[in-house]
Amino acid sequence: MSATANPKSGEARCPGISVQDLLARDSRPVPAYLTSQNYSFLGDEDIPYERYTSQAFFDQEVERLWPRTWQWACREEHIPESGDYYVYDVGPYSVIVTRTESGEIKAYRNSCMHRGTKLKPSFSSGASFSIRCPYHGWDWNLDGTLKSFPCEWDFPHVRAEAMSLTPVRLGLWGGFVFINLDPDAPPLLEYLDPLPKHIDSRVFEERYVAQHIQKELNCNWKIASEAFLEAYHVMETHSQLMRTNGDANTQYDFYGDHVSRLINVAGSPSTFLKEAMTEQEILDLFLIGDRDDVAEGLVVPEGGNARQVMAQHFRDSVGKKGPDLSQVSDSEIVDSIAYFVFPNQQFFSGVSFPIVYRFRPLGMHEDRALFDLILLKPRPTDGTRVEPALPVWLKAEESYTIVPGMDPYVGEVFDQDTGNMQAAHEGALAAAKPGATLGNYQEVRIRHFHQTLSKYLGSTD
Repeated sequence: MSATANPKSGEARCPGISVQDLLARDSRPVPAYLTSQNYSFLGDEDIPYERYTSQAFFDQEVERLWPRTWQWACREEHIPESGDYYVYDVGPYSVIVTRTESGEIKAYRNSCMHRGTKLKPSFSSGASFSIRCPYHGWDWNLDGTLKSFPCEWDFPHVRAEAMSLTPVRLGLWGGFVFINLDPDAPPLLEYLDPLPKHIDSRVFEERYVAQHIQKELNCNWKIASEAFLEAYHVMETHSQLMRTNGDANTQYDFYGDHVSRLINVAGSPSTFLKEAMTEQEILDLFLIGDRDDVAEGLVVPEGGNARQVMAQHFRDSVGKKGPDLSQVSDSEIVDSIAYFVFPNQQFFSGVSFPIVYRFRPLGMHEDRALFDLILLKPRPTDGTRVEPALPVWLKAEESYTIVPGMDPYVGEVFDQDTGNMQAAHEGALAAAKPGATLGNYQEVRIRHFHQTLSKYLGSTD
């Protein structure tokens, strides 16, 4: 450990080339939202392990967090026709998202107004002309109004207008359908700010769900989510990526209470890589998304670099069948630009590997979580409808590499990530030390997350 003291906590940065240094070398003008930085020191206190391991803390989240935050429930393409529905579950809460006869999207509590039975099974989707209770047959129109129920003569006290399904607030952005159980929550776009200002919603709207994996995890949902809030783990967990990806020089930013960002550069070796690499060697090892997308035989010209060559390859290949990328910067094509939206979702906007993560409790236990991994691909430009991929469910012990269509190299990377999570939870239980110690810069998004969580729970831990 270096004995050199930093003049102020939070000012230290990884030695060597920075994200902004690399963006300055882009072959196209880089938009201002990427050249800006928004970091400040948030403190250096430990994060108590009980936040992950305590059932009582989990119960507070169930009561004060999940009913008050915006979460994406599904994609618009999951419910393209009247009667299509999709069920979103988190903890004890369950919401039906459906498209009405008029084409409007509505959301309701997944609970019968008669005796509370779930109207649709958890994690289900499908189509129906009405929303009918499987227990006693009470039936609702798609707009939530009560349609009919058996033996009306026995319910003279029931007024149909008072028995509509309980509505849930709903918002749309980027092709995602968001829900919020709190009628007094801020509007969705205000909650997402500045994400909609930074990223054009069409980046996600013009794509479809090409792959969807849901994996059970034996850990707290926050441990799972926090694994993707920093790149500090890359050197140890993903050492194979050090030749083509930055790690400790990743840029971190946060905005308000609900949004933070990570910019992880591709085509630039880790500062800590001991072997020297040429730009051509970097290009030859470049992996972005599907291997089929990476052309063999690309050559870095004299004075050029791997980032520029790979970005141009995507401009050329995507431009033949998709959007025009001629003026899109290298960074927006090849880098991992990840926006975290509190409490449980990450949106990667890069052209080459646009993915979305979501984390939530699985059931009502603090040590079980569900990780949704979605890969988005461009829609056909001729307007042909593409059916979204059905979810593939993995048990905690199952590998991502067994998923049909999953690139084995990418699957191994996700196995490495999820492999850490159970160990992190079990280690928190075994620790004599009461809390986790965070880096001031590289793990600031974790601290930012916990500070916002404390605001929702009404605590100052």
